[in-house]
Amino acid sequence: MSAFLDALTTQTFLQNAVLGSLLASLACGVIGSYVVVRKIGYMAGGIAHAVLGGMGAAYFLGKSPVGGAIIAALVAALIIGWVSLHWRHEEDIMISALWAVGMAIGVLFISQTPGYNVDLMSYLFGNILMIPRQSLALIAFLDVGIVGITILFFKQFLAVSFDEEFARLRGVHVDFFSLLLLCLVALTVVILIQVVGLIMVIALLTLPAAIAGHFSRTLGRMMFLAVFLGALFTTGGLAISYEPDLPAGATIILFSGVAYLISITAKILLHKRGPAKKGN
Repeated sequence: MSAFLDALTTQTFLQNAVLGSLLASLACGVIGSYVVVRKIGYMAGGIAHAVLGGMGAAYFLGKSPVGGAIIAALVAALIIGWVSLHWRHEEDIMISALWAVGMAIGVLFISQTPGYNVDLMSYLFGNILMIPRQSLALIAFLDVGIVGITILFFKQFLAVSFDEEFARLRGVHVDFFSLLLLCLVALTVVILIQVVGLIMVIALLTLPAAIAGHFSRTLGRMMFLAVFLGALFTTGGLAISYEPDLPAGATIILFSGVAYLISITAKILLHKRGPAKKGN
């Protein structure tokens, strides 16, 4: 840990990594809470894996892979959202198809790019230690948009997440806000890909929020705690991985997973003790 702290004061790449982790944790905690509450982790997974198609196509055309990721993520979110709202019996098949086809398109485009020199593994598993300053600016910009929209429409998102029928009766445009929420999920996925990669993005999106849900009775508190836990897991994972030179993304996810197992175990034990005390 001391080696990590010493390096943090002098190494710009490590400072960028920590700052990127903290910025990513903001969107991760806020939107991850909705993903957990609405139980749409599989939808988020479909969006995440469809993103590779956009990244591959953008690189093939000489454009920014992150720009391609944003477009692909938003398109996938709208397709999945529309199918979920109007063709629910095909939802699983559509998500699975986008998941597989997006990955396949991405691999094909990247493999056919002239002068191919992209490290595909960095897209799949993340490379937070190589995140540039311009990416930090983009993440901060997306954070502002995501958090701003969430604050502006918090009541509508709350209603849609917990009781769609009641929301419709209250005059909330459920279809619009469901699609808008999925678009925010898509943008958050793009942010997290740069931290832990496509393969592990769903874990970082859901685990901090799931743990926060064990100790929170309101969605707002769940979000605040999830943001804190996301920051703890990402910076803690970086610190743990630094000296032994372990993959940062994998270490972050392992740290998060262990914390989740401890959290769920503690919840089960507390639940068992509660009825026992009442019985006495």
